[in-house]
Amino acid sequence: MKRRVSALLLHVALVLGAIVTLAPLAWMIGASLMAKGEANTIPPPFWPAHPTLEHYVELFTHLDLARHVFASALITTVATVVSVVVNGLAGYAFAKLPFAGRDRIFSGLMLSLVVPAQVGMLPLFLLLRELGFVNTYVGVMIPYFASIFGMFLVRQYALGVPDDLLDAARVDGASELRVFLAIVLPILKPILVTLATFTFLSAWNDFMWPLIILSDSARYTLPVAIANLVGEHVQDTELMMAGAVLTVIPALLVFLVFQRSYVRGILAGSVKG
Repeated sequence: MKRRVSALLLHVALVLGAIVTLAPLAWMIGASLMAKGEANTIPPPFWPAHPTLEHYVELFTHLDLARHVFASALITTVATVVSVVVNGLAGYAFAKLPFAGRDRIFSGLMLSLVVPAQVGMLPLFLLLRELGFVNTYVGVMIPYFASIFGMFLVRQYALGVPDDLLDAARVDGASELRVFLAIVLPILKPILVTLATFTFLSAWNDFMWPLIILSDSARYTLPVAIANLVGEHVQDTELMMAGAVLTVIPALLVFLVFQRSYVRGILAGSVKG
Protein backbone atom coordinates (compact mmCIF):
# COMPACT_ATOMS: atom_id res chain seq x y z
CA MET A 1 0.00 0.00 0.00
CA LYS A 2 2.79 2.40 0.92
CA ARG A 3 4.51 1.70 -2.41
CA ARG A 4 1.34 2.49 -4.33
CA VAL A 5 0.83 5.75 -2.45
CA SER A 6 4.48 6.70 -3.02
CA ALA A 7 4.20 5.85 -6.71
CA LEU A 8 0.97 7.87 -6.98
CA LEU A 9 2.50 10.89 -5.28
CA LEU A 10 5.56 10.62 -7.51
CA HIS A 11 3.44 10.55 -10.67
CA VAL A 12 1.35 13.47 -9.46
CA ALA A 13 4.50 15.47 -8.77
CA LEU A 14 5.89 14.59 -12.22
CA VAL A 15 2.64 15.61 -13.93
CA LEU A 16 2.55 18.90 -12.05
CA GLY A 17 6.18 19.52 -12.93
CA ALA A 18 5.45 18.81 -16.60
CA ILE A 19 2.49 21.20 -16.57
CA VAL A 20 4.55 23.97 -14.97
CA THR A 21 7.33 23.39 -17.51
CA LEU A 22 5.12 23.17 -20.60
CA ALA A 23 2.62 25.93 -19.73
CA PRO A 24 4.92 28.83 -20.76
CA LEU A 25 5.72 27.05 -24.03
CA ALA A 26 2.02 26.49 -24.74
CA TRP A 27 1.23 30.15 -23.96
CA MET A 28 4.07 31.29 -26.21
CA ILE A 29 2.59 29.32 -29.12
CA GLY A 30 -0.91 30.58 -28.30
CA ALA A 31 0.24 34.20 -28.04
CA SER A 32 1.96 33.96 -31.42
CA LEU A 33 -1.44 33.15 -32.94
CA MET A 34 -3.32 36.00 -31.21
CA ALA A 35 -4.48 39.18 -32.88
CA LYS A 36 -2.34 42.26 -32.30
CA GLY A 37 -2.72 43.56 -28.74
CA GLU A 38 -4.68 40.54 -27.50
CA ALA A 39 -1.74 39.19 -25.43
CA ASN A 40 -1.41 42.52 -23.61
CA THR A 41 -4.88 42.44 -22.08
CA ILE A 42 -5.25 41.81 -18.33
CA PRO A 43 -5.57 39.00 -17.56
CA PRO A 44 -3.96 37.74 -20.78
CA PRO A 45 -5.86 34.90 -22.48
CA PHE A 46 -4.18 31.51 -22.61
CA TRP A 47 -5.34 30.77 -26.15
CA PRO A 48 -6.39 33.12 -29.00
CA ALA A 49 -10.06 33.74 -29.59
CA HIS A 50 -9.47 33.78 -33.35
CA PRO A 51 -6.09 32.22 -34.29
CA THR A 52 -4.16 34.03 -37.01
CA LEU A 53 -0.82 33.58 -38.77
CA GLU A 54 -0.39 37.28 -39.52
CA HIS A 55 2.64 37.63 -37.25
CA TYR A 56 4.49 34.79 -38.97
CA VAL A 57 3.68 36.33 -42.34
CA GLU A 58 5.04 39.67 -41.16
CA LEU A 59 8.27 38.07 -39.92
CA PHE A 60 8.96 36.51 -43.32
CA THR A 61 7.77 39.42 -45.48
CA HIS A 62 8.23 42.85 -43.93
CA LEU A 63 11.01 41.83 -41.53
CA ASP A 64 12.74 39.38 -43.92
CA LEU A 65 13.41 36.79 -41.24
CA ALA A 66 13.94 34.03 -43.82
CA ARG A 67 17.59 35.01 -44.34
CA HIS A 68 18.27 34.69 -40.62
CA VAL A 69 16.56 31.29 -40.48
CA PHE A 70 18.73 30.19 -43.40
CA ALA A 71 21.87 31.53 -41.69
CA SER A 72 21.11 29.63 -38.48
CA ALA A 73 20.27 26.45 -40.41
CA LEU A 74 23.48 26.66 -42.47
CA ILE A 75 25.73 27.39 -39.50
CA THR A 76 24.14 24.73 -37.33
CA THR A 77 24.22 22.01 -40.01
CA VAL A 78 27.83 22.56 -41.03
CA ALA A 79 29.00 22.96 -37.42
CA THR A 80 27.25 19.74 -36.40
CA VAL A 81 28.65 17.65 -39.26
CA VAL A 82 32.22 18.91 -38.84
CA SER A 83 32.01 18.57 -35.05
CA VAL A 84 30.94 14.92 -35.27
CA VAL A 85 33.75 14.09 -37.71
CA VAL A 86 36.55 15.97 -35.91
CA ASN A 87 35.55 15.12 -32.34
CA GLY A 88 34.75 11.53 -33.28
CA LEU A 89 38.19 10.96 -34.79
CA ALA A 90 39.98 12.84 -32.01
CA GLY A 91 38.09 11.04 -29.24
CA TYR A 92 38.90 7.67 -30.79
CA ALA A 93 42.57 8.62 -31.18
CA PHE A 94 42.83 9.66 -27.53
CA ALA A 95 41.19 6.40 -26.46
CA LYS A 96 42.83 3.78 -28.69
CA LEU A 97 45.78 5.09 -30.71
CA PRO A 98 49.13 5.20 -28.90
CA PHE A 99 51.23 8.29 -29.64
CA ALA A 100 53.78 10.33 -27.74
CA GLY A 101 52.29 12.53 -25.04
CA ARG A 102 48.73 11.28 -25.57
CA ASP A 103 47.71 11.21 -21.91
CA ARG A 104 49.47 14.48 -21.09
CA ILE A 105 47.82 16.27 -23.98
CA PHE A 106 44.42 14.93 -22.98
CA SER A 107 44.98 15.95 -19.34
CA GLY A 108 45.90 19.45 -20.50
CA LEU A 109 42.72 19.64 -22.54
CA MET A 110 40.68 18.54 -19.54
CA LEU A 111 42.19 21.32 -17.44
CA SER A 112 40.93 23.88 -19.94
CA LEU A 113 37.34 22.77 -19.25
CA VAL A 114 37.43 24.68 -15.96
CA VAL A 115 37.93 27.95 -17.88
CA PRO A 116 34.56 29.60 -18.68
CA ALA A 117 33.84 29.83 -22.39
CA GLN A 118 33.26 33.61 -22.08
CA VAL A 119 36.88 34.09 -20.99
CA GLY A 120 38.15 32.63 -24.25
CA MET A 121 35.92 34.70 -26.49
CA LEU A 122 38.15 37.78 -26.57
CA PRO A 123 41.39 36.00 -27.59
CA LEU A 124 39.41 33.89 -30.06
CA PHE A 125 37.87 37.01 -31.56
CA LEU A 126 41.29 38.66 -31.90
CA LEU A 127 42.69 35.54 -33.56
CA LEU A 128 39.82 35.29 -36.02
CA ARG A 129 40.12 38.99 -36.79
CA GLU A 130 43.74 38.47 -37.82
CA LEU A 131 42.67 35.53 -39.98
CA GLY A 132 39.91 37.58 -41.63
CA PHE A 133 36.99 35.54 -40.29
CA VAL A 134 35.18 38.36 -38.46
CA ASN A 135 31.66 38.96 -39.81
CA THR A 136 31.65 35.61 -41.62
CA TYR A 137 29.65 32.46 -41.05
CA VAL A 138 32.88 30.47 -40.86
CA GLY A 139 33.89 32.59 -37.87
CA VAL A 140 30.63 31.64 -36.16
CA MET A 141 31.18 27.94 -36.87
CA ILE A 142 34.83 27.58 -35.86
CA PRO A 143 34.28 27.22 -32.05
CA TYR A 144 32.08 24.18 -32.72
CA PHE A 145 34.45 22.37 -35.07
CA ALA A 146 36.63 21.00 -32.27
CA SER A 147 35.12 20.78 -28.81
CA ILE A 148 37.04 19.56 -25.79
CA PHE A 149 33.80 18.32 -24.27
CA GLY A 150 33.01 16.46 -27.50
CA MET A 151 36.42 14.78 -27.53
CA PHE A 152 35.98 13.80 -23.89
CA LEU A 153 32.50 12.41 -24.56
CA VAL A 154 33.65 10.25 -27.48
CA ARG A 155 36.86 9.14 -25.73
CA GLN A 156 35.01 7.91 -22.65
CA TYR A 157 32.70 5.86 -24.85
CA ALA A 158 35.49 4.59 -27.13
CA LEU A 159 37.39 3.22 -24.13
CA GLY A 160 34.80 0.45 -24.06
CA VAL A 161 35.73 -0.81 -27.55
CA PRO A 162 37.65 -4.12 -27.10
CA ASP A 163 41.34 -3.84 -28.04
CA ASP A 164 41.35 -7.46 -29.23
CA LEU A 165 38.75 -6.63 -31.85
CA LEU A 166 40.86 -3.78 -33.22
CA ASP A 167 44.08 -5.83 -33.14
CA ALA A 168 42.40 -8.67 -35.03
CA ALA A 169 41.36 -6.29 -37.79
CA ARG A 170 44.88 -4.87 -38.02
CA VAL A 171 46.38 -8.36 -38.24
CA ASP A 172 44.03 -9.05 -41.16
CA GLY A 173 45.60 -6.11 -42.95
CA ALA A 174 42.97 -3.41 -42.36
CA SER A 175 44.24 0.17 -42.32
CA GLU A 176 43.49 2.44 -39.37
CA LEU A 177 40.89 4.28 -41.44
CA ARG A 178 39.15 1.03 -42.36
CA VAL A 179 39.28 -0.12 -38.74
CA PHE A 180 37.58 3.09 -37.70
CA LEU A 181 34.93 3.07 -40.44
CA ALA A 182 34.08 -0.65 -40.38
CA ILE A 183 34.42 -1.50 -36.69
CA VAL A 184 34.62 1.55 -34.45
CA LEU A 185 32.10 3.84 -36.16
CA PRO A 186 29.09 1.49 -35.75
CA ILE A 187 29.97 1.04 -32.07
CA LEU A 188 30.29 4.81 -31.56
CA LYS A 189 26.98 5.59 -33.25
CA PRO A 190 24.98 6.25 -30.02
CA ILE A 191 27.54 8.69 -28.62
CA LEU A 192 27.98 10.40 -32.01
CA VAL A 193 24.20 10.95 -32.18
CA THR A 194 24.40 12.40 -28.68
CA LEU A 195 27.25 14.68 -29.73
CA ALA A 196 25.40 15.76 -32.87
CA THR A 197 22.26 16.58 -30.89
CA PHE A 198 24.23 18.49 -28.28
CA THR A 199 26.14 20.46 -30.94
CA PHE A 200 22.98 21.23 -32.91
CA LEU A 201 21.17 22.57 -29.84
CA SER A 202 24.18 24.62 -28.75
CA ALA A 203 24.82 26.13 -32.19
CA TRP A 204 21.14 26.83 -32.93
CA ASN A 205 20.50 28.53 -29.58
CA ASP A 206 23.81 30.39 -29.32
CA PHE A 207 23.38 34.12 -28.92
CA MET A 208 26.55 35.64 -27.48
CA TRP A 209 29.19 34.40 -29.93
CA PRO A 210 27.26 35.27 -33.15
CA LEU A 211 26.53 38.70 -31.64
CA ILE A 212 30.26 39.22 -31.05
CA ILE A 213 31.64 37.90 -34.32
CA LEU A 214 28.96 39.27 -36.70
CA SER A 215 28.87 43.02 -37.28
CA ASP A 216 26.49 43.07 -40.25
CA SER A 217 22.85 42.80 -39.16
CA ALA A 218 21.99 41.13 -42.47
CA ARG A 219 24.15 38.15 -41.42
CA TYR A 220 22.65 37.73 -37.95
CA THR A 221 21.57 34.30 -36.82
CA LEU A 222 17.97 33.80 -35.77
CA PRO A 223 18.38 34.34 -31.98
CA VAL A 224 20.35 37.55 -32.56
CA ALA A 225 17.88 38.79 -35.16
CA ILE A 226 14.93 38.17 -32.84
CA ALA A 227 16.68 40.01 -29.99
CA ASN A 228 17.42 42.85 -32.41
CA LEU A 229 13.71 43.25 -33.07
CA VAL A 230 12.89 43.85 -29.41
CA GLY A 231 13.95 47.50 -29.44
CA GLU A 232 11.78 48.36 -32.42
CA HIS A 233 8.83 46.07 -31.68
CA VAL A 234 8.96 45.86 -27.89
CA GLN A 235 5.20 46.37 -27.61
CA ASP A 236 4.38 43.75 -30.24
CA THR A 237 4.17 40.83 -27.84
CA GLU A 238 2.48 38.56 -30.36
CA LEU A 239 5.17 39.25 -32.96
CA MET A 240 7.94 38.55 -30.44
CA MET A 241 6.25 35.29 -29.44
CA ALA A 242 6.06 34.24 -33.09
CA GLY A 243 9.79 34.87 -33.40
CA ALA A 244 10.41 32.89 -30.21
CA VAL A 245 8.41 29.96 -31.59
CA LEU A 246 10.54 29.92 -34.73
CA THR A 247 13.63 29.78 -32.54
CA VAL A 248 12.46 27.15 -30.07
CA ILE A 249 10.47 24.68 -32.17
CA PRO A 250 13.31 23.39 -34.44
CA ALA A 251 15.55 22.74 -31.42
CA LEU A 252 12.68 21.08 -29.57
CA LEU A 253 11.86 18.83 -32.52
CA VAL A 254 15.48 17.76 -32.93
CA PHE A 255 15.72 16.89 -29.24
CA LEU A 256 12.44 14.93 -29.29
CA VAL A 257 13.47 12.96 -32.39
CA PHE A 258 16.87 12.00 -31.01
CA GLN A 259 15.91 11.94 -27.32
CA ARG A 260 16.38 8.22 -26.81
CA SER A 261 19.75 8.07 -28.54
CA TYR A 262 20.85 11.22 -26.73
CA VAL A 263 20.03 9.87 -23.28
CA ARG A 264 21.38 6.41 -24.13
CA GLY A 265 24.67 7.86 -25.29
CA ILE A 266 25.07 10.02 -22.19
CA LEU A 267 24.28 7.15 -19.81
CA ALA A 268 26.43 4.62 -21.67
CA GLY A 269 29.34 7.04 -21.83
CA SER A 270 29.17 7.68 -18.10
CA VAL A 271 29.09 3.96 -17.33
CA LYS A 272 31.96 3.14 -19.68
CA GLY A 273 34.04 6.04 -18.32
